[in-house]
Amino acid sequence: MLIIWAVSPILRHQPLTNDVMATSIILILIAIAYLIILFNPSWTKAVFFFEGIVIGVCGYVLLDYPFNIELVVVGVIIIIIAILAYLQKLPPSILKWFYR
Repeated sequence: MLIIWAVSPILRHQPLTNDVMATSIILILIAIAYLIILFNPSWTKAVFFFEGIVIGVCGYVLLDYPFNIELVVVGVIIIIIAILAYLQKLPPSILKWFYR
């Protein structure tokens, strides 16, 4: 569903702006991440870390000023959560999502 949603602007012949490209890249990579986590739950932390990097970089490179800073902050927060999950420094209620 996320991949179809990401490709739909191209199929509807909308102009490809930086906003459309950033959204499409992030949606496609999140869909791929869900598939990886579904088939190999032990990769949850690594995929979460990678998604934080992708969201931060795509937001910073492709979006304009106020939105790029917001996505960089979201990406950094996701990276910090992934690192804390690797170190097992999160509360047990959150760690249960990373260790199944």
